[in-house]
Amino acid sequence: MTDRHASLPAFQQFLDSLVARALNALLGRWEAFWAPDTYSAVRLVSPGDVVDKIAYVLANPVEAGLVASGSSWPGLWSAPERIGGEPFVVERPKHFFDPKGGLPDRMTIRLTVPTRFDSAEEFRAALRPELERREEEARSRYRARGGFLGVARVLAQRPLARPRPGEPRRGLNPRVAGRDKWKRIEALGRLVEFLRAYRAAWNAGRTGAEGTPFPHGTYLLRVLHDVPCAGAG
Repeated sequence: MTDRHASLPAFQQFLDSLVARALNALLGRWEAFWAPDTYSAVRLVSPGDVVDKIAYVLANPVEAGLVASGSSWPGLWSAPERIGGEPFVVERPKHFFDPKGGLPDRMTIRLTVPTRFDSAEEFRAALRPELERREEEARSRYRARGGFLGVARVLAQRPLARPRPGEPRRGLNPRVAGRDKWKRIEALGRLVEFLRAYRAAWNAGRTGAEGTPFPHGTYLLRVLHDVPCAGAG
């Protein structure tokens, strides 16, 4: 996504809360739905990195050995032709949302092309071969292992089941992703500069120096405590 209005944390909080409550109601459970860690926001430093990550997401059902193509996935899947294509209508789920509440019965959604691409055609021309490459590599691996789980067995899975053995947890939490080493180093350098400026403003405030601006990109202190912040640029 592109965070044009610096509202990603608030958006993520609303989205995670809504998804958690809706799915807990659907599954008849009430415990915490998400892992307790914060979400991971990764800066993608080039258009190629954007294509790489979108292809990774769309190929994920195939990479996991569940279905032979992403388009066969029975859940949500954003086909490349929908990105930058015609808008489509989504109906409000019936099992959780109050029909007399403030949310609309249906919404029209348009998946826009990521920034740094001049047209939908340019974006899709880059995405499709990368997605096909990832899916074909995964198909080659799973053919040798006996094939895919398949849609019927995917839908038959118990939603509260856990795989054995469990996946490794609490590993790295990346902040920047990029194939170009020097662009990645540059982006990491900007992150380090932000953290240094943030720490300097924090320490100045603790010593009583009022009005020291926090760097551009400061979110929680600005929203909750209205601290002064530097502008963009």
